[in-house]
Amino acid sequence: MRKKSAGKRYVSPDPKYNDILVGRFINNVLKQGKKHCARKIVYDALDIIGQRSKDASGIDVFKKAVNNVKPLLEIRARRVGGATYQIPTEVRQDRSIALAIRWLLTYANDRKDKSMALKLAAEFIAAANNEGSAVKKREDTHKMAEANKAFAHFKF
Repeated sequence: MRKKSAGKRYVSPDPKYNDILVGRFINNVLKQGKKHCARKIVYDALDIIGQRSKDASGIDVFKKAVNNVKPLLEIRARRVGGATYQIPTEVRQDRSIALAIRWLLTYANDRKDKSMALKLAAEFIAAANNEGSAVKKREDTHKMAEANKAFAHFKF
C-alpha cells in the first residue's frame, strides 16, 4: 500500500437538536452549499411530524425511520474465474446509516407533494411505521442477499 487511507471525517451535530444523525442528514439534503436552506427543509419536516403525531416528537420518528431503513446485508459483485457473482456481505454501521439516509432522500424526492419538507415528513412517518418505498428498498436488498446466500463462500 503506497498511500495512506483517508481519515474518518466527523460531522458536527446540528445546532437545534444537537444531534449528529440530523447533522448528517442535513449534509445530504444540502445542494450547492446552501446549508441554511437544507436546515430549514429538515427542521420544517421534523416540525410537521411533531404536529401530525401527537404522542411522538419529530426527532424520535426520524430516528425510528432511519433505524427501520438501515440494511443489515447487501450484495457486492465479485469476479471469480470469469464469472461475476453477487455475494451477500454484512454492512458496516457507518455505511448502513449512509444508505438509509440516501434511500430516505431519494424516495422522498419521488413523492408527489407540495414542498420537500412535506415529502420528507411523509417518508419519515411511512418509514417509522415500517412501510413506504425506503423500507421496501431495504427489504428487496435483504431478499437479494438471501437469494444469493449460496455464493457466501466467495467472500473476500
